[in-house]
Amino acid sequence: MMWALFAFGAVLSWGVYGALLHQGQTRLGNPLRALLCVGVAYFLIGVIVPVGGLAAQGQLSSQGFNSTGTMTATIAGALGAIGAACIIWAFKSGGIPTYVMPIVFGGAPVVNVLVTMLLHPPKASINPMLFLGFALVVIGSSLVLFFRPQS
Repeated sequence: MMWALFAFGAVLSWGVYGALLHQGQTRLGNPLRALLCVGVAYFLIGVIVPVGGLAAQGQLSSQGFNSTGTMTATIAGALGAIGAACIIWAFKSGGIPTYVMPIVFGGAPVVNVLVTMLLHPPKASINPMLFLGFALVVIGSSLVLFFRPQS
């Protein structure tokens, strides 16, 4: 059940992410400054913390790394950074968090399920309710966008 706490931690973090990123980007005056700040945060949390943790566990040697896992995880990290850059440029191009983030967080789960099904094909036939879920995501995101609070 610990996984659920971490999942809700991601929901909380990413739910606040867009609003704060937009505010920071606006105050910094240049989207590249905001992206640099995101990169610094990624470095501090994504490099310093695991290096310290692996060193404390005595597992920092290259012996535990393999090329496939390293390449896949690095591509995943790059996709995360590209996503952050895309959000920043969406804001720079006139998007605001109440538009951009529902599109991102409505579309991302659908893409995730489709890609996961490609990488790990289902062992049984796909339940048609999945497609209803996809439709509800689109409808839900549309409702959030349509009835968003005016700022």
